[in-house]
Amino acid sequence: MMQPVNGMFNHRYMSDKVLRSLIKQAKVCFGGNRQLGIYGQLNCSSGKRMKRENRVFFESKQRAVEAGYRPCGHCMKSDYHQWICSTNL
Repeated sequence: MMQPVNGMFNHRYMSDKVLRSLIKQAKVCFGGNRQLGIYGQLNCSSGKRMKRENRVFFESKQRAVEAGYRPCGHCMKSDYHQWICSTNL
């Protein structure tokens, strides 16, 4: 099974079968855009439109934040608003 690098799985280097297995095992719970530094829920319509080479996956919000990603403004509105407030101090 593929191991995460710095707490994240890169979609570019895994098959869809491996990804589905990681999701079923709850090793992947959030997706992110490597180019934009944004993470969100796996069912987010914004995330489904991104290119495969930009997709990364995380097992938790904490892992995404540790990797320097911010919450998606579409699917994670409350987390996004908290992030906005914390960055505007």
